[in-house]
Amino acid sequence: GGHKCECKNCGEKKYFYNSCRNRHCPKCQAVNRERWILQREAELLPVAYYHIVFTLPHELNKIAKCHPKELYNALFYAAWNTIKTLSKDPKYIGAKTGMTAVLHT
Repeated sequence: GGHKCECKNCGEKKYFYNSCRNRHCPKCQAVNRERWILQREAELLPVAYYHIVFTLPHELNKIAKCHPKELYNALFYAAWNTIKTLSKDPKYIGAKTGMTAVLHT
């Protein structure tokens, strides 16, 4: 939404948009979003980054609902050990790696 202002002297009218403060709104949050992106980019190390997705088989959905902590801990453990083991091998990367993990459910 917004509001309209009118000059009492000349009668000029202007419309000003109110901020909805929604981070997805291109009007309200574009500057804040760009600032946030630049700040995150400044934190990056000068190395290659890769996006890797580990997905649970559909058959494990019932276990995930009953025991989410245990199952997701096992998933993260397996994912990290896989990345760590393969990345040490010179055939793949031959380096010590790091990992940032996010669970999307």
